[in-house]
Amino acid sequence: MKQSEKCVVLLSGGPDSATVAYWAKNEGYDVYGMTFKYGQIATKEVEYARHIAEKLKIPLKTIDFSSLKDIFAGVTSLCDDSVEMTPTFSPLIIVPFRNAIFLATAVAYAVAINATHIFYGAQGSDEANYPDCRRAFYQAFETAAQLGTDTDIRIDAPFTEVPKAAILKRGAELGVPFHLTWSCYRNGSTHCGRCESCVNRRTAFQDAGLPDPTTYAD
Repeated sequence: MKQSEKCVVLLSGGPDSATVAYWAKNEGYDVYGMTFKYGQIATKEVEYARHIAEKLKIPLKTIDFSSLKDIFAGVTSLCDDSVEMTPTFSPLIIVPFRNAIFLATAVAYAVAINATHIFYGAQGSDEANYPDCRRAFYQAFETAAQLGTDTDIRIDAPFTEVPKAAILKRGAELGVPFHLTWSCYRNGSTHCGRCESCVNRRTAFQDAGLPDPTTYAD
């Protein structure tokens, strides 16, 4: 990789994507961040993505797809608070085809700025439950992106087979400010501590043997 190669990193505001961004910077890429409003309840995700971009001193493009909330109403508890928020994985916390929507937009952005790579935070702990976090998915998406742009653009999830605890360890090595990341599916003043994402976050810090900087309501 040449020092001047540009990449687009999808920043969700969470620790996984933050680690990917720090990893890409450490690898020598010229990193461009991208985050999304997709009708999610946890709009703090965008705020915390901005914190990470500011720490890394990288540009951040915020894309407003808030009208997607109309599609996801009644489907996912991440966008509709009338849908049950489960403390463990269930279909109710899936946002259908979300990563595909984000990656398609990132492809357009990458072509516009002549970036060669797109990275996102799909990781091993999510692979079993989320189809758009699997290698087969993003490799197929890469093929479609190359055909649709007539470029050799690459799409990768650098921690695709790595469990969340190991990602936190790598992030700690890279100096990721985990206190500036947000995982909760709700939008309170602190992490709720009850949703599936909060549970996973707390467990991952414990499994990694790292101090958890997060304040949980419960």
